[in-house]
Amino acid sequence: MVGIDALHYHVPNIYLPISALAEARNIEYPKLNKGLGLAGMSVPDVNEDVATMAAQAAINLIAENKIDLTSIGRIYLGTESALDAAKPTATYVVEMVENKFEPTFGKRALKNCDAVDLTFACVGAVDAMHNCLDWIRNNDTRKAIVIAADHAKYELNSTGEYTQGAGAVAMLLTSNPSILAIDSTVGVATESVNDFFKPRRTFSRSSLLQEAANLLGQELNAENASALLKSSTHRFWGQDNSEVEVHMDEPVFEGQYSNACYTNRIKEALEHFNTQKQTNFLKEWNQLIFHLPYAFQGRRMITPMWVNWMIENGNSSILKSESGIDIPEQNSSDWNAFVKACSKTTAYKTYVNETITKGEIASSDIGNMYTASIFMSLISYLFAAAESNEDLTGESVGFLSYGSGSKSKVFSGTVQPKWKEKVVGLNLFKVLKDRTPIDFKTYEQLQKKELKMSIEPVDLSLKNIGSEENDLGYRYYTA
Repeated sequence: MVGIDALHYHVPNIYLPISALAEARNIEYPKLNKGLGLAGMSVPDVNEDVATMAAQAAINLIAENKIDLTSIGRIYLGTESALDAAKPTATYVVEMVENKFEPTFGKRALKNCDAVDLTFACVGAVDAMHNCLDWIRNNDTRKAIVIAADHAKYELNSTGEYTQGAGAVAMLLTSNPSILAIDSTVGVATESVNDFFKPRRTFSRSSLLQEAANLLGQELNAENASALLKSSTHRFWGQDNSEVEVHMDEPVFEGQYSNACYTNRIKEALEHFNTQKQTNFLKEWNQLIFHLPYAFQGRRMITPMWVNWMIENGNSSILKSESGIDIPEQNSSDWNAFVKACSKTTAYKTYVNETITKGEIASSDIGNMYTASIFMSLISYLFAAAESNEDLTGESVGFLSYGSGSKSKVFSGTVQPKWKEKVVGLNLFKVLKDRTPIDFKTYEQLQKKELKMSIEPVDLSLKNIGSEENDLGYRYYTA
């Protein structure tokens, strides 16, 4: 038996109320709040990045659970916000964690720890977790820390802007876990699509120089631009390449298409799961945990599957009675209207309330955390139940994860007897409530990287980025 023995998290200390964004962008607030479940958006401060958020989540996990650093054989990071195309962001995390705990464990306590980044859009941390679980199954004395960390950032005034968020979740994986035992059965579905991706954008160096001249009110033709570039010794303008490659955090995406890909991959992964382990998802899974690009994504995406599960379980009369519609053929023109009617029934609302809602609470106040969103949903579910003094021991939890590009992984776990004592001290909802709200102007300045001074103090921060020949772009952190 292997799984999650301990959990912790970190979210930035500042956030933008969705009401402020709705007002500034002239969007009806109920559309975002009641329709998508959005209330707040976590925003990284000036001196925060994915490495500091990941490291802080790991430090919280280690400190709260009194973990012996020398017992950790792996620190695997799932992220799509990597800071370098070669050096894993996980190595920055290892450095910060080692520095933090040097007084207790000595220098380089993690020198024999394997560290790596795994990237597959929002499913990358699930990949990291499964990889480490298999590693532990081969030797039950092994322990791993898996971290999911991201900054979901979109272009200003884009259709993805209101779904932004940031944060990290860290998990201790062991044999005989205290929180969740994870089954070895995994349903997988993969298809190469272009629903969401972060390409290297390419620009002509000569065209950039001509455009710069135009902005200064000067005329510069291609021939003269080429001559100037050849004579330049500047680090940027004097390069031999005629093109400039630029990586941007903001993705190329198509929202509705991505939603469709998410739904299709989940359906295929559920089918694959069932070929390995026949499961009555309606009756056997007590809770559903989703990757949540926005808080209500799961409840909106799963409806047609729930309708099928109800029919398979002999509940057609309930659907017909509450929707007021005879059940049509699935491929008929009336099927979508029937599913929409079913989404408004008491039966579906009860199902959502009992199996989905607890996992949505944190997402409403944080926004999309990319790789970390599914694990924050797990924390939200467990912590909400602990606050209500519920006993989840023995409950079966189904996980429906998705990464654009695209892949879904479906798996399940069983809540263990010590779950409550491991999550009750996380103070999740209080931490979210106590964050500092920022106004819309400050948010835009942060997005445009115009601010130079941090808004709130943090324990870990980005000190500076190297500018010399041999450390150009290297990141230095301070605790």
